[in-house]
Amino acid sequence: MSYIDGFVIAVPTANKQKFIEHARTLDPIFIELGAIRVIECWGDDVPDGKVTDFRRAVQATAEETVAFSWIEWPDKATRDAGMKKMMEDPRMDPSVPGNLPIPFDGKRMIFGGFEPVVDVKA
Repeated sequence: MSYIDGFVIAVPTANKQKFIEHARTLDPIFIELGAIRVIECWGDDVPDGKVTDFRRAVQATAEETVAFSWIEWPDKATRDAGMKKMMEDPRMDPSVPGNLPIPFDGKRMIFGGFEPVVDVKA
């Protein structure tokens, strides 16, 4: 079964197009490094919860939209190798001249790696 990296971030709503451009530029690098697919989702129906919710998890303000993304890898070993290479890849470094700036506050990103335990398909 595959391995999934999941991400939840708060993106300034005014930066939606910058977020999409950032993803279209950088997501192919994950594919190059072994990912099967990368999905980027813009919050559309993200309700407030009674105890916690996506917005609170990333401390989203009224001027921000929650984005939910995931990267599917064929297995954890490929993910570990790919993420190591990604961290060393100068194309991912926003401080390198010519690279796109990150259009959100990365310090409020929540992320993790997940082993699928159920996979139901149509």
